[in-house]
Amino acid sequence: MWLSTASARSIVKGCPGYSASHVTTTSHGLHALLTLNGPPCDIYGQDIADLALTVRADTDSRLHIHISDTANTQFQIPESVLPLDKGAGTDKRHSSLQFVHTHSKTSGFGFKVLRGGKPIFDTTGHPLVFEDQYLELTSNVPADANIYGLGESPNWFRRDPQNTTITLWNRDVADPLGENVYGSHSVFMELRDKQFHGCYLHNSHGMDVILANQTVQFRVLGGTLDLYFFAGPSALSVVDQYTQLVGRPNRIPYWALGFHNCRFGYTGVGEVNQVIANYSAARIPLEAAWTDIEYMDSTRDFTFDNANYPLDKMRKQLDYLHARGQKMVLITDPAIHVNDSYGTYTRGQELDVFIKNADGSEYIGQVWPGYTTFPDWFAPNVSRWWNDELKRYFEALPIDGMWIDMNEPASFCIGSCGSGRPRDEVPTPPWVAKPPGRPLDRNNRLLVPPYAINNHETELSSKTVETIAVHANGVAEYHVHNLYGLMESRATYDFLRAYRPNVRPFVLSRSTFAGSGALVSHWTGDNAATWQDLHVSIASTFDFGIFGIPMVGADICGFYRNTTEELCARWVQLGAFYPFSRSHNSRWLRPQEPYRWPSVAESARRALGVRYALLSYIYTCYQNAVERGWPVARPLVFEYPHMTETAGNDRQMLVGDSILVSPVLLKGDRSVDAFFPPGRWFDWYNHSLIDGIGANVTLDAPLEHINVHIRGGRIVPVQQPEMTTAKLRQNDFELIVAADADGTAAGQLYMDDGETLDTPHRWLDFNFYQRSLWIDQRSGTYAISRPLAKLVLLGVHGVRDVFVNGVMATCAISASRTSTVITGLSIDLNRKSRVTFA
Repeated sequence: MWLSTASARSIVKGCPGYSASHVTTTSHGLHALLTLNGPPCDIYGQDIADLALTVRADTDSRLHIHISDTANTQFQIPESVLPLDKGAGTDKRHSSLQFVHTHSKTSGFGFKVLRGGKPIFDTTGHPLVFEDQYLELTSNVPADANIYGLGESPNWFRRDPQNTTITLWNRDVADPLGENVYGSHSVFMELRDKQFHGCYLHNSHGMDVILANQTVQFRVLGGTLDLYFFAGPSALSVVDQYTQLVGRPNRIPYWALGFHNCRFGYTGVGEVNQVIANYSAARIPLEAAWTDIEYMDSTRDFTFDNANYPLDKMRKQLDYLHARGQKMVLITDPAIHVNDSYGTYTRGQELDVFIKNADGSEYIGQVWPGYTTFPDWFAPNVSRWWNDELKRYFEALPIDGMWIDMNEPASFCIGSCGSGRPRDEVPTPPWVAKPPGRPLDRNNRLLVPPYAINNHETELSSKTVETIAVHANGVAEYHVHNLYGLMESRATYDFLRAYRPNVRPFVLSRSTFAGSGALVSHWTGDNAATWQDLHVSIASTFDFGIFGIPMVGADICGFYRNTTEELCARWVQLGAFYPFSRSHNSRWLRPQEPYRWPSVAESARRALGVRYALLSYIYTCYQNAVERGWPVARPLVFEYPHMTETAGNDRQMLVGDSILVSPVLLKGDRSVDAFFPPGRWFDWYNHSLIDGIGANVTLDAPLEHINVHIRGGRIVPVQQPEMTTAKLRQNDFELIVAADADGTAAGQLYMDDGETLDTPHRWLDFNFYQRSLWIDQRSGTYAISRPLAKLVLLGVHGVRDVFVNGVMATCAISASRTSTVITGLSIDLNRKSRVTFA
């Protein structure tokens, strides 16, 4: 049973905490024994008397603190599920983070993590509670703490430090504000004294993270306290340090950055073909055509509906798309229909790959096909079976990417509702009616743990696999529920790597966990066509940047509820700048492809035109994510942490560090109040200048327009936009040089073939100063086929002649009040060059 946010805030009283003894120091940290500091309180389970404390400086910017039971019986995430970077270890004297432990008569053992002598995590005054099914750890934070991350929970970006409960329990639900949804990420960053630091709890159990009473408190349903702290001090360095631990974001194919379309409810392959044609006729870019579960035979994985989506016509559609440089992505759910005539099920049964009930029988829930069982990703033969099914599927239709959905995992009934039912029975739809149930055994502490996390369902097992179901390793679902989507992601990614050894996999997953970004991309699930969800989508995009999953976006125009023309126009404008950009909505609702309304179509052409022009820049930003973890979409506070006005700003979005997007988020508005930090900001469209002073500026925003500005001091590579990324990559390069007030600017470009894993690459650095543009080769041998043909100099005037490597160039120069445009160049980007403006 879920608790209200207010009732979830009672603080455990009367627990004795622990005492530290047998402290042994090492060059990297220390070891100690923690023993109960008094009689056990057994508040939500049984206190564990003896604990082990290990502290290690993994790197000079990462500190690992692990509090575990000495008996080693508490469940911990297996290394095979989520391998963590151990770090070489660094001399604790040289670490940016220091560990100090204390003792209090009333609360016992406590500790502080210090950076520069100041605490960034401080448990003193709060007793440590460590029980078999309940862990509690509390740290003091400032009253006005700026805390970001933790989720997945649709909400505003800056968490309310005095009134927030974030629950981690993967859940199939349509994006309610402030509630737990599809994924679990127990990592947060805090901005304190104008610097960032981070904390990650490595634990797969359900938990509440509560911000109240000037504290942040973890309340966890089991496991151990396996903590990692990140020194920062910038936001980007925190994400860098976190993704070094859990895994860097995966390398996506270039085409994934294009615009995608899907709808749950297309009636057949003919309708999808017409949608593809309509995009082309409307001159709106379309990179990939997606199809939801309706393409399957009776919604069963790896099958095709012979009447509406026959395989031969699907192959023709795929060929048609490929001939035009476009792609196809189809959906797959983990639930497998229990039917003796269904080969995927019978082959899995033969290999014993499905989750079990406690009595050893198959656990049978209910999803779209009817009664279903669920792959057990811990089963010894599960990879063999999954790979074989996917191979059969891909040999029938070699699609370009996979979309794995419903992998919390979702089930429409509580418990093994299909057990004992006729094997080929299909429940009568609609399945939203009351499904078969079972009495709840309230004495079973895996079904009803003593502490009730704030899961907004009748019980933990609602809408998912029951917590007492058993995996092949003997572990109950209770302990590993939140890992299911991660494990399916790894199995799917590993198949694609083996099946197409040198092709970058593209997998989109709804359920995620720490480390998922190394395998998959993400969309934010079943959002609503509301202005609030439009706004919240920005914060959710920022959240996943912190989580190490930078390739993320919301369903443009909303998944459920009927959208409106105005809302859809504004949403396609914003969605054009999500890292992952896709239109998608549900059946039974009016279609909302952007060509359906004139104003939405024009909004799409304009905003997507900007996106496609910027794709070489966005791809460069994504490579920084691959190498350093840096988010592609960023809040202003990441770049301007010293400004209080940016701390809660989730109304604007930076793409990388150079492009500022200021969308309209309110119905009826035809202007937007946009915050401009100090410095120069140039309008994308007309190059007009705003001299930012750290204040709001009211910008005109007609219905078909989104405001986009280029940050002064930055150099942005662009290309002329096209309908597909394949054609785009054939165009010449241009550079927008937006000079700061001191006449300087810098930027970079990363290029490779955008498809393979062993491709050569090329990193270029651009620097503008003293009226010269320097093009330097940082690394790599990839041959960039197109030259630099155009320069747009913003804030640079008086150019009469252009010299390339000392030779006067034959080119055309045109000037306006704020810009100088130089065309007709042909500069080889595979060599070092200097361009001088006289």
